[in-house]
Amino acid sequence: MTTLYTKDHEYLSIDGDTATVGITDYAQNSLGDVVFVELPAVGKQLTKGGDAAVVESVKAASDVYAPISGEVVAVNDKLPDAPGTINEDPAGAGWFFKIRIKDKAELDGLMDEAAYQAFVAELG
Repeated sequence: MTTLYTKDHEYLSIDGDTATVGITDYAQNSLGDVVFVELPAVGKQLTKGGDAAVVESVKAASDVYAPISGEVVAVNDKLPDAPGTINEDPAGAGWFFKIRIKDKAELDGLMDEAAYQAFVAELG
């Protein structure tokens, strides 16, 4: 399984033609305590860069953008009742949705772990 990252602090864990999407530890830490999440509907077609989900914390509301285009094939239905899971385990149990990858070429602009860590370090 390969994990890639966006400059908007989303991650994609890629397994074949499906990617599991969530926000990074940096993102959840910046948000603070997550109190609400709105997930896309299964079957929804997402476009790279378009709105995919909403996450609200005690500090702010934030859009989660689709890191790639494709169809939502699953959502983490435990999150609406337990949004704090995003803070506790963002890269594990706190995943948002799974998307069937429409065009693998869209993955080319994303960062690997080392590049993402360097990007975050530059943010201070």
